[in-house]
Amino acid sequence: MAFDPSEFRRIMGHWVSGVAVVTSRKPGGEPCGLTATAITSLSLEPPLVLVCIDRMADSHECIHRAGVFVVNVLEQSAEPLARRFAAADIADKFAGIAHRAAPSGAPILESALAWIDCRLQHTVAGGDHTIFIGEVGAGDGREGVPLLHYRGEYRRLPGGLR
Repeated sequence: MAFDPSEFRRIMGHWVSGVAVVTSRKPGGEPCGLTATAITSLSLEPPLVLVCIDRMADSHECIHRAGVFVVNVLEQSAEPLARRFAAADIADKFAGIAHRAAPSGAPILESALAWIDCRLQHTVAGGDHTIFIGEVGAGDGREGVPLLHYRGEYRRLPGGLR
């Protein structure tokens, strides 16, 4: 049964998701990263997270080869950061972006609302994406309001969280 991909995208756009930057390191140590919305917790025992990354994305192979990644959850004021890491035409996405190394060595964005440091446990082919399943080794979060993605646009919660 074939279903039109543009119609599928339109329908799935009704699902609200958080926005994160998934980061890792290239073999030479340079940071890499991209904006992602297809992220979820998978298990508590052991703590697992899954991230779905387009196989054509510039950071796909970086994450795959490094075997580690950090999910940096963005707060609602970080739309420019989300756009920066979503852009394919920016050579150094980390230029001027404050970051530090997680225990795994993958970058934590200093402005992240929360971060989750993961070691890659499994990969699963999922159509034009790879599902990266990572075991959580460290993480932290602070109070704030997350950036959201809905119907192809970045959104903010009206009035923030109550």
